[in-house]
Amino acid sequence: MATFLYRLGRFAFRRRRLVMMLWIAVLAAVGIGAGSVSGTTSDDFTLPGTQSQRAIDLLEKEFPQASADGTTARVVFEAPDGQQLTSGANKADVQSLVMQLKKAPQVASVSDPFTERLVSRDGTIAYTQVTYAVPQSDLSEAAPKPCATSPTWATGPA
Repeated sequence: MATFLYRLGRFAFRRRRLVMMLWIAVLAAVGIGAGSVSGTTSDDFTLPGTQSQRAIDLLEKEFPQASADGTTARVVFEAPDGQQLTSGANKADVQSLVMQLKKAPQVASVSDPFTERLVSRDGTIAYTQVTYAVPQSDLSEAAPKPCATSPTWATGPA
């Protein structure tokens, strides 16, 4: 093996211009090949078991008419076991969070799940749409992030 490597190194040194041209040709062929054989891109991405993925799956189950992708964030609310979000304390908690989101920096609008009928039929699941005034890449640290979590509610990127 050492003899082969010695001969290869000696050839590469003595014919360095030829070797350099061969490497350039190989790199160009790989670059052209990669550019021409690439297929269509897909934005369908899942992370099974994460809170965000569970929230998206829950949205698709409870609200099949709503698309789980787009330029907004969705905050998903789930009532504690045996309770409904439309009851007094739970409804007040949801409305309080919606008001906090409306006052948050860089948030353009927030939908009200109770007035816009974004509550499931059994009243245990609801969501609100959060629309930002800036692209996601320009969100500041103070802006609410679509993947924040809390013990009483879960969120997921839309």
